[in-house]
Amino acid sequence: MDFESPLLGRGARGEARMIMKLITIETLPGMNYEVLGVVEGSTIQSKNMFADLGQGLKGIIGGELKSYTGMMEKARAQATQRMVDQAVKMEADAIIGIRYTTSAIMAQAAEVLVYGTAVRYK
Repeated sequence: MDFESPLLGRGARGEARMIMKLITIETLPGMNYEVLGVVEGSTIQSKNMFADLGQGLKGIIGGELKSYTGMMEKARAQATQRMVDQAVKMEADAIIGIRYTTSAIMAQAAEVLVYGTAVRYK
């Protein structure tokens, strides 16, 4: 997966851009790279009370809880961007061994944590 970070490089219109490689495997076979360290990003998201009431009814009758699905997609993207921002500051070319985890903080709030190892190609 490639992830655009607004911190380095130049895009077509001259804006700052960098493509960060996000890789779930633990090593890059055949690649020569330097390990820079662990990077992580996290966020805690919650839904408002009115949206939660509607989703509670959906939970009774069944079906996808689209409001919560959207909330978690936004949370994953925000956590991933925070991890990428850390890696860019370390001048990394890629992040390997990426893992996501979630946890319930309270009844209407969830944390998303993403972590991996920043590397620089030699």
